Amino acid sequence: MDIKAKVNEAVRYVGTFKFWKELVIMTLGMMVTAAAVYYFLVPSKLIIGTISGLSIVLSNIFTGGQGLGTWITCINIVLLILAFILIDREFGFKTVYTALILGPLTDFWDWVFPWQNIANDNLVTGTPSVMGDPWLDLCCFVLLLSAAQALMFSINASTGGLDILAKIVNKFLHFDIGASVSVAGAVICCTAFFINDFRMVVIGLIGTWINGLVVDYFTATLNNHKRVCIVSKDYDRIRQYIINDLRRGCTLYEVTGGYSGEKSIELVALLGKDEFSSLMHWLKENEISAFTTAGNVSEVYGTWFSNKKRKQLQEEMKKR
Repeated sequence: MDIKAKVNEAVRYVGTFKFWKELVIMTLGMMVTAAAVYYFLVPSKLIIGTISGLSIVLSNIFTGGQGLGTWITCINIVLLILAFILIDREFGFKTVYTALILGPLTDFWDWVFPWQNIANDNLVTGTPSVMGDPWLDLCCFVLLLSAAQALMFSINASTGGLDILAKIVNKFLHFDIGASVSVAGAVICCTAFFINDFRMVVIGLIGTWINGLVVDYFTATLNNHKRVCIVSKDYDRIRQYIINDLRRGCTLYEVTGGYSGEKSIELVALLGKDEFSSLMHWLKENEISAFTTAGNVSEVYGTWFSNKKRKQLQEEMKKR
C-alpha cells in the first residue's frame, strides 16, 4: 500500500464513529489516570511501578519535584518508539495520543485543583498525603489506574508508559497482561530508594503486584466470554439454534460416557454472556434435557465476530 492510499485510509477512519468513540474513551481514561497519579502518588512520593512513578523519582532528584508532566512526556516518547518497532501500528498510534496527553493532563489537574488543597499530614511519616495514610493512597491509585488500563487494553490501546513494556512482554513471552505489568513495574519500584525509605519502597512493590492482579480482573470482566459444553440427545436442535439464532459457530465431538458406556455427541461453543443467557433460557423453555457446563474465557484469538458484524453477515445471507 503506497503512502497516498495510507493517507486516504487514515482520513476515512477519522470520519468513522469507531474513531470518535475510542477517542472519547481514551481521553476519559487518561484523565482518570492523570488524576490518580497527581492526587495519590505526588503528595506522598509513593512510587508504584509505572512511568509516572519513575518520573516522580527523576523530578525529585533533578528538578526539585517540579516539571512532572515534562518528565512523563519525555520518557513516554522514548517508549513510543519501541511501540512502533515491536508492537502493531494500531497499538502504537493510539498510544501516541494517550502517552502524549498524560503529562499535560497531570499539569491540568495541578492547575484546576492543586493537591495541597485537600492534603493531610501522613499519620505515620508526617509527609503530605491526600488520604492521610500511604496504604489508602495506594488502594485509591491502584483501583483507578487498573480500571483505566483494562479499558485501554480492550480497545487495543494503553495508558502509555509501562503498559508498552507490559504489552511487549505479553506478546513475546506470552505472560498474562497483569503479570507483565508486575514484572515491568517491579524494576521501577526499586528506583524509589533514591527518594524514599525502605518501608515506602515495599508499599510500592506491593502496590505494583496488586495492580497486576486488578488489571487481570478488570480485563477478564470486560472481555468475558463463555465456553459452553453440552451433552444432549437433541444436540442437532441445539446446534441449529446456536447457528441460526445466535449466529455463532460450534464444534461437535463424539464422546463415550464413563459410567454408562453409551456414545453421544458433545457440542462446544464460545458465546458472549448475553448469548449464553439466551441459550440457557431457550433450553429451559423448550424442555430440552441437556448436561451443560460453562467456563469463563477472558481472551479470544482468531475469528470472533462482534454483534454488529454478525448482523451484517445475517443481512447478507438473507439477500442471497
